[in-house]
Amino acid sequence: MNIRRVPFDHPDAVKLNDEVQAEYHDRYGDGGDATVLEPSDFLPPRGVYLIAYDETDRPVATGGWRSQDENGEGNEDGDAELKRMFVIREMRGLGLARRILSALEDDARAAGRVRMVLETGTEQPEAIALYTSSGYTPCGKFGYYRAYDSSRCFAKPLGS
Repeated sequence: MNIRRVPFDHPDAVKLNDEVQAEYHDRYGDGGDATVLEPSDFLPPRGVYLIAYDETDRPVATGGWRSQDENGEGNEDGDAELKRMFVIREMRGLGLARRILSALEDDARAAGRVRMVLETGTEQPEAIALYTSSGYTPCGKFGYYRAYDSSRCFAKPLGS
């Protein structure tokens, strides 16, 4: 598996984003995640976007983080917000999400971020299981979906 930094608007990132949005729609019936994301959100040192490629150079997993500071939406200074974690169906269960997550945490820590935060939902139990088994604990709700009953927010101190 080869994990590469790519721009959020890279064609492979757009393809995988379309797939994750379709999955969100299937699970929640709401057209996908309405959180506004800009390619500039994922430019180092204030963020990064990663894609894992298989041995045939096919994009199979993705994830990114973007800097967030206190913003009136529940974020705190020093947050790194995890976004668009996704593994294509046929590659699930192989540890790719955990590898992407670890790489994102390392990158955010190196950029000086102090806490990784994420928002997921009740219709994504496998995501909740990944995050809680990786040291994430429930935190105050933040972001676009903070008022939704189905929203679940988690955080993990990044330490040094």
